[in-house]
Amino acid sequence: MNDRVAIVGVGWAGFKPRTPDLSYKELMYEAAVRAYADAGVDPRKDVDSFVTVAEDFHEGTSIFDEYVPDQLGAALKSMHTITGDGLHGLATAYMLIRTGQYDVVVVEGHSKASNILTLDNVTAYAQDPVLNRPLRLNTHFVAGLEMHRYLYESGTSLEQCAGVAVKNRYNALKNPLASFGAALSVDEVLGGAPLAWPLSRREASEHVDGAVVMVLASEQKALALAEKPVWIMGVGWCNDSPSLESRDWGSVPYIEKAAQIAYRQAGVKNPWNDVDFAEVDDTYAYKELQALEALGVCGFGEAGALLDEGAFDADGEFPVNVSGGSLGVGHLLDATGLVRALEAVLQLRGEAGPRQLEDVEVGLVQSWRGVPTTSGAVAVLSN
Repeated sequence: MNDRVAIVGVGWAGFKPRTPDLSYKELMYEAAVRAYADAGVDPRKDVDSFVTVAEDFHEGTSIFDEYVPDQLGAALKSMHTITGDGLHGLATAYMLIRTGQYDVVVVEGHSKASNILTLDNVTAYAQDPVLNRPLRLNTHFVAGLEMHRYLYESGTSLEQCAGVAVKNRYNALKNPLASFGAALSVDEVLGGAPLAWPLSRREASEHVDGAVVMVLASEQKALALAEKPVWIMGVGWCNDSPSLESRDWGSVPYIEKAAQIAYRQAGVKNPWNDVDFAEVDDTYAYKELQALEALGVCGFGEAGALLDEGAFDADGEFPVNVSGGSLGVGHLLDATGLVRALEAVLQLRGEAGPRQLEDVEVGLVQSWRGVPTTSGAVAVLSN
């Protein structure tokens, strides 16, 4: 058994709405080269195993890990795919090291969303094939239903949800990786084009192309490799009902359960007091508020008021999505959770540039796999 696991290297590439000059393999290769240089490792000699997070429906090919080894330097090495969000891949690598099977594991996630001509139609295949898919429910329509129920049960207002989009897109102006930074008002968000009532188009993240690669190592290896290792103190995930008929629409118990697992490992009793900042899912603006409540940062129905008070601003009591989140940076399909983790690593290493937070020691990261799933993961990271 290895007692502790750290992230010792990170790399990224792309983060643009379209990359017609690059294939997904080239994006992955660029991110991997940066991560290996950051960690000071040679993948052919030093890395024991590789994990990629990918969905075959998005890739257009099955058994996707067969298309990954060349650009990651993983030929003839242990290699497998996690058909889940990026934090699920991070959790897998963490467990491979904690159990003592390996000392160094690489995790990769990517998006080439611009290559998918009918992305909404492909995503709809995630819906139940017997009861839901025949209804031809639009993905955003399902999100709108959940948002409506959340607003009804929690007392959160439309203006507070729009405030998330205002905050995150403004934060993105300080992030060179962000594609959708903007100085918007609440009225501009609510007055923009509708998407699926009560959801407006400016409250939904837009897809970008990109790749993220992370190198994880056991404690002994991490101390030898990295000057500033970022320790994974706890990680948890939970998958609830996939069907639309048998789930809780107003809250997200799967995030609550994932958080409880991660907190128990990390020794977090009260996230408001024990955590310095958070990077959480904001695929849709309301999801950030919903997630913060499920994470126990505040009580159910309280996140909107805290947002109004500025508590979640970059200079607030509990900064949330200083990176700009998916609303500001863009959504990278199954790599989105790794993007949230990437920002946490940069913040904890003091390398976040103009958006760097002061004196941060513990970061909270949360992801959601998207409509129609009730699948999420939580990680607690510390320097």
